[in-house]
Amino acid sequence: MTTTTYTVDGMTCDHCAGSVRTGISAIAGVSDVDVDLSTGTVTVTSAAPPADSDVAAAVREAGYEVVSRP
Repeated sequence: MTTTTYTVDGMTCDHCAGSVRTGISAIAGVSDVDVDLSTGTVTVTSAAPPADSDVAAAVREAGYEVVSRP
């Protein structure tokens, strides 16, 4: 298992976090998604590192943007 952290801009509530969590969870190999609204941090646990483009696309589809990957 591996964890990858992203910073997502625009999330302000639990509904926002849920939308991002649902989108990223649909990526093959992802087993867990933790969203910290106070920092905008999204931590993805997966079998192998997910493609950044897949995560960015899932976040964009939810209505938000990945702004960095620390």
